[in-house]
Amino acid sequence: MAEEILKEPDGKIRGHLTLSLLAVAFLSSLGSSMLYGYNLAVVNSPAQYIKEFFNRTAVRRNGTGLSQESITVLYSITVSIFAIGGLMGSLTVGMLVSKFGRKGTLVKSTILVFVAGALMGFSRTCGSPEMIIIGRFITGLHSGISLSVVPMYLGEIAPKNLRGFLGLMPSIFICIGVFFAQILGLHEILGKEEHWPVFLSLVVAPTFIQLMLLPWFPESPRYLLIERHNIHATITALKWYRTRANIQAEIEEMQEEQRSLSSVETVSVWELVRDRSVRWQIITVLVINAGMQLSGIDAIWFYTNSIFENAGISIAQVQYTTVGTGAIEVIAGLVGCFTIERVGRRPLLIGGFSFMGVCCAGITLSLILQAHVPFMHYVSVACVVGIIAGFCIGPAGVPFLMTGELFKQSHRPAAFIVGGSLNWLSNFTVGFVFPFLQMSAGAFCYLIFFGVCVGVAAYVYFIIPETKNKTFVEISQMFASRNNCEFESEPLTIADQLSLKKMNGYGTVEAKIGRKENLEEKYTWTDEEEE
Repeated sequence: MAEEILKEPDGKIRGHLTLSLLAVAFLSSLGSSMLYGYNLAVVNSPAQYIKEFFNRTAVRRNGTGLSQESITVLYSITVSIFAIGGLMGSLTVGMLVSKFGRKGTLVKSTILVFVAGALMGFSRTCGSPEMIIIGRFITGLHSGISLSVVPMYLGEIAPKNLRGFLGLMPSIFICIGVFFAQILGLHEILGKEEHWPVFLSLVVAPTFIQLMLLPWFPESPRYLLIERHNIHATITALKWYRTRANIQAEIEEMQEEQRSLSSVETVSVWELVRDRSVRWQIITVLVINAGMQLSGIDAIWFYTNSIFENAGISIAQVQYTTVGTGAIEVIAGLVGCFTIERVGRRPLLIGGFSFMGVCCAGITLSLILQAHVPFMHYVSVACVVGIIAGFCIGPAGVPFLMTGELFKQSHRPAAFIVGGSLNWLSNFTVGFVFPFLQMSAGAFCYLIFFGVCVGVAAYVYFIIPETKNKTFVEISQMFASRNNCEFESEPLTIADQLSLKKMNGYGTVEAKIGRKENLEEKYTWTDEEEE
């Protein structure tokens, strides 16, 4: 079996993609990121049926139906409550990952999906619109947790030269989740009125697969060593993810990060905000995460059908056009995933946001002129497709990836709380406000998204350095000069200092404990153990 960590002639460390790394990326994204994408789009197809259910329930309870404005408000709440749940979930990430670990948090949070699926699945039977709204809130709670934890987990288990590839896997599954929701929402499958409760509750299926398989994989080695100080668990986890490899370089890199920490304790959000040594990293996280949602992508995903209808596409053809856009999302996501380690993070962000900005301006122009120029209907559809493609290539996943890359172990959970909460707050704002903005501003509402996209692209171009193939310590050093602070490396604050030796192609660990006599603990991987 080939070694997973190899030293190249230039002295750099190269990591190979192993089956276990790919399996963890697949499972963690399937039951978490995919659900986020699914829940973004699942309310699009049955929107009219859900509104009718709201109205019938009001007639049964009060003897009179709801006004069109009241129905719009209720449906907007149903759509946007998902983001409120996400916001609250993101605020708990720091506490959960410190207590249960990265993988442990993903596994334990699955209970939320089963509760939400049951509420939404039986809502019509119970005649309760409130069950839909509560179910959407709980699924948002789960997505708020997992949307931060999955990229954190994958970023910590991946070799630095594969961190971008694995870090964009969740964004691909977000696109796949949207695509599945669009396919299942076709009238020939689950798009009929009698099927919408089942359609909403299908979120339990991928979560069940994740719950059955993910617990068999180990925790993040970086979390086990730096936060839990568990040497043997770290070695075991690295062995699992790197197969038969010399893990000396990775342990030494973790130790280097550990020495650079003023404390191995996880900092709070308030401590993070007050820390001047990470000032520009925080600003960067705020800009790219807010820009991700305020770029207009949520307006496109939540209201795709109505946008296409306004563009002049017949109601019978809208659902098929929407599915076509979902396929483009997946293709664009794959392009971003397989090119990020070649072109870097900056080009994907700058190119993605710039292209989205151009398409937002194009939608405004086409909607204004479509009454006079017939082919402008197709231009508006092409611009919608362009926004989705531009988003999925880079802005869909790189902000989460960079949130993990820009901070060291002690600051990372708090950074995900800041980025995640702002992300969800922006998501809620767009989901709730866009219908009213569209009614009042008409085609000009997309110019707001144009301004956001251009502004974020400019910020990335002038401020953010390239982080491709850099360790977490190296990235912190890159920002040190911009933050006007000196990057310090302090002695280890825990007793155990690890040094690895290469021994017959396997890993051996030597632990030096304080000022006591050197104690050598050898951990050798044998062929029998591999089996």
